[in-house]
Amino acid sequence: MEGRIPPREQGDIGERSAAVWLLDTGARVFVPFGHSPDTDLVAEIDGRLVRVQVKTSTVRGKNGRYHVALATKGGNQSWNGLVKRFSASRCDFLFVLVADGRRWFIPSAAVDGGSQIVVGGPKYARYEVERGRAIQTMSDPRSLDCAGLGGVPERSNGLGCKPSGYAFAGSNPAPAIEVTAAPISTVEAALSTTLGGDAPT
Repeated sequence: MEGRIPPREQGDIGERSAAVWLLDTGARVFVPFGHSPDTDLVAEIDGRLVRVQVKTSTVRGKNGRYHVALATKGGNQSWNGLVKRFSASRCDFLFVLVADGRRWFIPSAAVDGGSQIVVGGPKYARYEVERGRAIQTMSDPRSLDCAGLGGVPERSNGLGCKPSGYAFAGSNPAPAIEVTAAPISTVEAALSTTLGGDAPT
C-alpha cells in the first residue's frame, strides 16, 4: 500500500467500518466514553448489548491471507514491556477489517489466538460479512458516506458530511464470487452462540 496510514487513524477507520456495518444490520451503536482497550463499540442487537473489539490489518502473508495482531503493547506512552493478549472474557465480538475491505464479525469465543489470528482461509470463513471499502480509500474524511454514518450532507465543514451522533475507534485476495452481506439471522445465530439461549425470531 502506498502512503502508510498512522496506526491511530487506521484504528479509527476500522471503528467507522464496524459502526457502518452494524448500523446496516439494524443494530444501534454506542461508543464508550474515553479510551477502552477492550471495547471499541457497544452494539444493541435485538435488545441485547454486546461489546465489540475492532482490529485492522494491512499485513498480508505470502499465501494472500492477512495477519491480524490482537495483543496490545502499551498505549500512547512508551511500551513498558507488558503485552496484553486477547481474551474472550473482555469482549463479545471481534470485528476485523483488512486492507482490501474484507470484514469479519467473529464471536470472541471462536477466536483462536491471544496475540494474532490469520483471516482469509477456511477457519473464520463463516464469520465473514459484507465487504467494505479498502482501508486506504477511507483515510480521506471527505470520502465518508454520509448516509451510512447517519449524517446529512454538509458543505460548510469541508468534510462533505455533518455527523448526527454516529459512533466510531488478514485474508485471501477477493474470492471469485461476490461476498454478500451477512443476513441478520447470521448475526442472531452468532449472538445465540456467544450469549447462550435462543436467538430472537
